[in-house]
Amino acid sequence: MDFSSLTPTSPSALLESLLWLLPAYLLGAIPFGLLIAKLMGSGDIRQRGSGNIGATNVLRTTGKLAGALALLLDMAKGFLPVWLAKQTLGSHDPLTGAVALAAFLGHLFPIYLRFKGGKGVATALGIFLAWTPSAGLYAVLTWLFTALVTRISSLAALLAFLLLPAFLFFQDSRSAMATALCIVPVIFWRHRSNIHRLAIGSEPRIGKAKDKDQP
Repeated sequence: MDFSSLTPTSPSALLESLLWLLPAYLLGAIPFGLLIAKLMGSGDIRQRGSGNIGATNVLRTTGKLAGALALLLDMAKGFLPVWLAKQTLGSHDPLTGAVALAAFLGHLFPIYLRFKGGKGVATALGIFLAWTPSAGLYAVLTWLFTALVTRISSLAALLAFLLLPAFLFFQDSRSAMATALCIVPVIFWRHRSNIHRLAIGSEPRIGKAKDKDQP
């Protein structure tokens, strides 16, 4: 992605960029997992389970229905702004990539929660389902298959995003590939404690509670 082309050349270009990026960020920042858990009587999930606001912790602390809703809504907040940008601006427009990053960063650093958010897996999956549907679908299927076989959510996410650039290689979308190469390292960094526990064999499986000090 050529970020230099995003530099506004006029007030109208600046306004157009803001009209795309600000809503994408604000939508991405909505903590659906936290809201769903509260509505379903689990209280503040930042004080329960792993302390994360994502769908996996919602599943652990609030149940399957809540976890599924959190997953779908977190995917939707990545999917919707990117789909709109793709339809309006085109797949290869640099602003489409910026919209994707804005939604992703909104989930990671939500203004509503003092910039302390989740790990971005579901939102990123939604982004690529909207932008490059076949590559996004392969990533989702990789995530689902690995989660079903291993029952380890973090391993499923890491494998899906490790393979995402390979899936995108066949999509002929440099902008999507460049954006993925920005997102994938961030997801791995956000999972660094999970990677450590995977290495020592202590990462809990889906459905098993874990202590608050293990994010």
